[in-house]
Amino acid sequence: MAYRALVTGASAGLGAEFARQLAALGIDLVLVARDSARLERLAHVLRGRYGVGVEVLTADLTDEARLDAVAARLADGDAPIDILINNAGFGVYASFEESAIADERRLHELLSWVPLRLAHAAVPGMLARGQGWILNVASAAAFMPSGSYGAAKGAVVSLSRSLSTRYRRRGVRVTALCPGLIATEFHERMGEDHLPDLPAVAWADTGRVAREGLKALHRGTPVLVSDWRYRALRPIARLVPDALLERLGSTGRGVRADG
Repeated sequence: MAYRALVTGASAGLGAEFARQLAALGIDLVLVARDSARLERLAHVLRGRYGVGVEVLTADLTDEARLDAVAARLADGDAPIDILINNAGFGVYASFEESAIADERRLHELLSWVPLRLAHAAVPGMLARGQGWILNVASAAAFMPSGSYGAAKGAVVSLSRSLSTRYRRRGVRVTALCPGLIATEFHERMGEDHLPDLPAVAWADTGRVAREGLKALHRGTPVLVSDWRYRALRPIARLVPDALLERLGSTGRGVRADG
């Protein structure tokens, strides 16, 4: 049986890596992001290398009409989506007291509302078919006092846990993937001044994060903190005062974004 996955934020970074790894498993794809040219280039490569079917759906998911179009694609029973990867996101680098409120609203819409909206569109069909998989890319910041970014990602973790508990026995598995720092081109877009001054060991490998996420989704793990370094740090973080955690979290503010 051929499966089909829809990946948001698929034009670069972690989203593109999810697309490559899914294509390597023989899974057909629907790629969603704002940059149609980059999506088409990736689709061309994946079709040629892996022989899978690839659709391109250009959408700024903070635009209500385009979000509705992606939701409609997820609800299309004639070409069902078996796997939903909610990956699109961005970060607001400015501190909370200096950020533009429009940017804060867009961040929360993309990071917490969009995964809910798309999961809501996908779940009924998955339940009717008796199987489905939803991977929501959250962040290790969800477990830290890390401003509005962490607050939005915390909502994604909570939603994922709830949907996993509610629907796993009916064949739908839901996972929140919580990476730490991932080196993607988002940092280049923000400029060198916004690169966190951290050693190489602090950065997780994009390929490893995607593989761990897909394995956790297959197992039905509700929440996975990706990369052994961040899993090791999570118990220690519970013992660290919030004031220090907030300072550490602000160092990596806005450090991963795709689509």
